[in-house]
Amino acid sequence: MQALMKNPALVLPDALTSIGSFFKSVNQGALSNHLPEIVALRASQVVGCGDCVHTHVRSLREAGESDERVAAVAAWREAPFFTDAEQAALELAEEVTRLADRSPGPVPDGVPDALWEQLAAHFNEQQLSALILSIGVTNMFDCHTIAVREPVGGSRGRRRP
Repeated sequence: MQALMKNPALVLPDALTSIGSFFKSVNQGALSNHLPEIVALRASQVVGCGDCVHTHVRSLREAGESDERVAAVAAWREAPFFTDAEQAALELAEEVTRLADRSPGPVPDGVPDALWEQLAAHFNEQQLSALILSIGVTNMFDCHTIAVREPVGGSRGRRRP
């Protein structure tokens, strides 16, 4: 498959600079080193962005995450490799990524209360903000990468700012 065009984040001159500033803000959320990338991997799996999944897997491996945990992200509910906090974050990634899928009306209902309670038990407001924003920007990347049909490995060399 060939991409329809260059990745939109590379076409607009200020896009990568702005995205880099955004990630700098998200990194102020003081999350563990691998959690944002693990959550991003799950969101990209849910959406079906092959190139994004490839990029997250490569980034996690380069950061020293075990192959066992990386491979188990897709089946995190059945895997014994994730902490309660990581499981709550992975569930948040799925809920946020699928907001429109589960809402009966024109406005999504938001994150279920039971999940929010689990998240609040593990993360402070700054960390929750970082998680939510990280999932949101991952969904943005997934959407524009799928829209232009970027092939798996097509973003080779591009890293999260």
